[in-house]
Amino acid sequence: MTQVQTGDKVRIHYTGTLADGSVFDSSEGRDPLEFTVGSGQIIQGLDNELPGMEIGEAKTVTIPPEQAYGPVQDGAKQSVPRSQVPENIPLELGTMLELRTPEGQTMPVQVVEVTDEHVTLDANHPLAGKELTFAFSVVEVV
Repeated sequence: MTQVQTGDKVRIHYTGTLADGSVFDSSEGRDPLEFTVGSGQIIQGLDNELPGMEIGEAKTVTIPPEQAYGPVQDGAKQSVPRSQVPENIPLELGTMLELRTPEGQTMPVQVVEVTDEHVTLDANHPLAGKELTFAFSVVEVV
């Protein structure tokens, strides 16, 4: 059988869960996820598990934050005066927004606190600091 090697383009089906068992992402009901192994297109901890696997092989792995979306970085949170936020911007907790940096890049942020005076935005990935478990199988080496 063909074994997956770094540099191969593969398709996998997967389900990602948190420590409490809740599903945060899955390919169930969708096409398999397609990417090149070792290219940095998926989180490092999952990418590292693929070389040596065979088509049809299934595996379940738990990935620490350092090999997933990294630790929570306190410096990624910023409080801005509420008066600087346009009135048409939704400020419900958990709302994802996009900010434009001075260099013109967009950066996703999440509303994590709202007071009468300030809005706190968090640029950490929503899964930062979390241990992730993936149940996955190799569907195809393309």
